[in-house]
Amino acid sequence: MARTTLSFYRYVHLADPLLLRNSLFTTWEAMGVLGRIYLAKEGVNAQLSVPTNMFQAFRDAVDVQAEFNGVPFKIAVEEEGTSFSKLIIKVRPKIVADGLADEAYDTTNVGEHLDATTFNRRIEEGALVIDMRNNYECMIGHFEGAYLPKADTFRGAIEEVKEVMTLRQRQGEGLPEVLLYCTGGIRCEKASAYLRHHGFSNVGQLHGGIIDYARQIKAEGLTSKYKGQNFVFDGRLAERITDDVVSTCTQCGTPNDRITNCKQHCCNLLLVQCDACATKYANCCSPGCREIHTLPEEVQKQWRKGRGSASAKSKAITDPEALRDLIRHEEELLSINGTLHPELTSISASTLPNS
Repeated sequence: MARTTLSFYRYVHLADPLLLRNSLFTTWEAMGVLGRIYLAKEGVNAQLSVPTNMFQAFRDAVDVQAEFNGVPFKIAVEEEGTSFSKLIIKVRPKIVADGLADEAYDTTNVGEHLDATTFNRRIEEGALVIDMRNNYECMIGHFEGAYLPKADTFRGAIEEVKEVMTLRQRQGEGLPEVLLYCTGGIRCEKASAYLRHHGFSNVGQLHGGIIDYARQIKAEGLTSKYKGQNFVFDGRLAERITDDVVSTCTQCGTPNDRITNCKQHCCNLLLVQCDACATKYANCCSPGCREIHTLPEEVQKQWRKGRGSASAKSKAITDPEALRDLIRHEEELLSINGTLHPELTSISASTLPNS
């Protein structure tokens, strides 16, 4: 069955998010909608897929809700693989976990919304382009010459950008027009308002984010100043915007932009991994994770007991040199000891029959 992946958001007051959640779930589940949707008193943030033959019916169902009527849909440029496997609608304190005290600044005082043509022109005129995504999202694609935050959280990225802009002013460098962009535009709403509150008034933002920028450049025959892939928060992980490869394999350093998760469940960290390294390391990030991942499932389950996921602390591997050093060290130990996990001997003996 053909499906269409899309996203939308709107900052709007929702009187009873839980009641709305239950109503939406009943209606959307009947349509075969899959996805991840967050509701809060401040609005909605949705990433989902809908059967293509139900697209208009879904559009009509969304518009029936007065709070969502006419909300712009950002349609994915690629539809390969399964973006979502089930429907999840959650009520949260915020539709984006930004860690900001919204009452401390005017969240409606946002930057100028710019379409793709204007965004391109402002770049050519010398604007400072800033990526408002996390560090691992920037790895596989970004706008030419953009400042790429080192932070791995949205709150961290906002503070980092504010400090960079403040430092430039203090050093007397002057600050040109600032252009913000993110995946679908929602983070730039908060980021632009926050920066304007701190005195940076000349701020613009890419309306609809990278997702709608890709649609516009394709529809209008524009040159894409965004290079590579766009990181997305669904099963696809990325959708290609241009054929440019702007990253390298985290493990071997060859040009590559295939992003994936380490398949060892207690790791699950994101990394850029070429096909050769995927084969060599069994789709894992290191020999240590490979050794666990290739064990019988029952042994893996025993080994995982009481262990948390590394990705709960950090989402991605962003220091390739450190990883390559770890790989060399683990390969040496493996050649000497035959294992990187001596505790597996007792686990295997108690788990596997006749071992």
